[in-house]
Amino acid sequence: MEASYKRGLEAIRERRYFEAHEELEIAWRAAPAEERDYFQGLVHVAVAWYQAGRGRPVATARQLEKASRRLAAFAPAHRGVDVEGLLTQVDAARKRVASGSLDLAPPKLTL
Repeated sequence: MEASYKRGLEAIRERRYFEAHEELEIAWRAAPAEERDYFQGLVHVAVAWYQAGRGRPVATARQLEKASRRLAAFAPAHRGVDVEGLLTQVDAARKRVASGSLDLAPPKLTL
């Protein structure tokens, strides 16, 4: 699980969102029940940016909403990720999508 988690985060940092989704899904499935929302939230982040790249505004908006909902309980930080900062980025992306643009700044996962 830990290796998939680390590979998933690195893939997001490298803007390889499909691969990030795959790795984080492995981590999510292996995670203890109390952390599944965290991993699912990260999966939603990866999928949102992937869908934005494919030009799919409705799918992007849905994934961003799910990411916010799943990650909120883990703020301000969890497993070395600044969740509060990530939620701020997700919120900015949601506003951008709502305004009609899929030109999203890549998410920055910081410690």
